[in-house]
Amino acid sequence: MPLKGAQMQDRAGFATFVRQLPKAELHVHLEGTLEPELMLALAERNGLPLPFPNVESARAAYDFTDLQSFLDLYYAGTDVLRTEQDFYDLTWAYVTHAAQENIRHIEPFFDPQTHIARGIPFGIAIAGILLALEDAKEDFGITSDLIMCFLRDLTADDASRTLQTARLYQSRIVGVGLDSAEVGNPPAKFEGVFTEAAGMGFRRVAHAGEEGPASYISDALDILGVERIDHGVRCMEDPA
Repeated sequence: MPLKGAQMQDRAGFATFVRQLPKAELHVHLEGTLEPELMLALAERNGLPLPFPNVESARAAYDFTDLQSFLDLYYAGTDVLRTEQDFYDLTWAYVTHAAQENIRHIEPFFDPQTHIARGIPFGIAIAGILLALEDAKEDFGITSDLIMCFLRDLTADDASRTLQTARLYQSRIVGVGLDSAEVGNPPAKFEGVFTEAAGMGFRRVAHAGEEGPASYISDALDILGVERIDHGVRCMEDPA
């Protein structure tokens, strides 16, 4: 049924009201915010083969169907991130959108292992991200806490090495998380790493129960000692 004029005005007014509300965003992957236009621009700037022939085909690829199809697109997109300026531009594009939605505090994730595996040093990625977050506070008044995630489809030893590097930036990284392909990579795999992180004073969060079973949620709480669950939608399958 078509909306009448008054109904359309009510919806528009409500949308404006929601946009103007002060908000916090506690779950956003910086690399996942890369939009098609910027992806292609960075590929061209870095002299890389374009991952898609044009913006339209790139945007069509964003119509993913499950976690893995999203991850395939996510990792294809991250390949264009090569320099400190690239990571700055990525983060700045996100915080600009956040400011337009009156988001006042953000706690973004970033995945250094994704970049280290491509030969991009940890310091290059975090320098660009942190500079953009500092500018966001100065220009928009947006405060932020940065969370470094471990890729759960890599080894616990790799995560531990990444954690040791993160100690150099501990004053700028508030916590650690766990993301990427969940099925077959249970929380217990990273018990030692999270124990190390807790001993260093990092806050702990974890993706759990996104595509993995509800038991991953309880294990993240009981084994990893996390303070916040990301996603957790499979909890509906466990009455407890």
